[in-house]
Amino acid sequence: MRWRLIRDGYHDGATNMAVDEAIMLAHARGEVPPTLRFYGWRPPALSLGYAQKAEREVDLEACRRAGVDVVRRPTGGRAVLHDREVTYSVVISTALFPGSVVETYRRLSAGLVEGLRLLGLQAEVQEGPPRAGLRSAACFDSPSWYELVVEGKKVVGSAQVRRLGVLLQHGSVPLEFSPAQLVGLLRLPAGWRARLQEDLAAHAAGLCALGPPVTFAGVSDALAEGFRRALGLELEERGLTADEQEEASRLREEKYATWEWNVLGKLQREDAVRVRHSGDR
Repeated sequence: MRWRLIRDGYHDGATNMAVDEAIMLAHARGEVPPTLRFYGWRPPALSLGYAQKAEREVDLEACRRAGVDVVRRPTGGRAVLHDREVTYSVVISTALFPGSVVETYRRLSAGLVEGLRLLGLQAEVQEGPPRAGLRSAACFDSPSWYELVVEGKKVVGSAQVRRLGVLLQHGSVPLEFSPAQLVGLLRLPAGWRARLQEDLAAHAAGLCALGPPVTFAGVSDALAEGFRRALGLELEERGLTADEQEEASRLREEKYATWEWNVLGKLQREDAVRVRHSGDR
């Protein structure tokens, strides 16, 4: 298959989510090919799963003081702190990439595994029953049947949504991971803060803690090559179309930069369709 490759640099959280959705809509209309996109976050952002309760689970004032944006994803799962990381997204029609959520997640994970191995990391998809966990608001504490791990530690948090016959899967690949920073932005039951920080430190890590130092560009290149090899792709590097840019700007202003969407969780009419996610992110 021929996919478009977008190396998109750094954007704020609202822009990043708007661009992912704009690509999804353009692909659903047949205007652009399947797309693999890499991007970063500036300023840092805490992204929430589609169904999370922001005011119940996130300390919004702590986020404001720390200069951390809050944005709601179109995908499910739990809160992710995006700071020193590479984020990938894949948009492709289910006709071209058939299978259940779990089946397609596992196929895409093969690209991630291959890319991480190109960086010298012995990554693997750990199959089996979810481990016991606190089941907090944090993604990297959220156990899954299929976790992508290096040395037993979770290194990627991904989620998937399907709309209009198209799947969007995106995921966080931390270069550095700070449990204390993440825990400090969440609302937690009494006595959970120290326990969650310890649990995250034991079960998740950034890539730099598990191997030689890596950069945003280096990880993006390795993951692109990993997807190319694992899925037998031809990658053509291009940018967004003018229509995608215009749609992303509209989605940012009308949806992803609004209090109603990010905090109140009020859903637009087109979002009232059935949403399914991998449960990993």
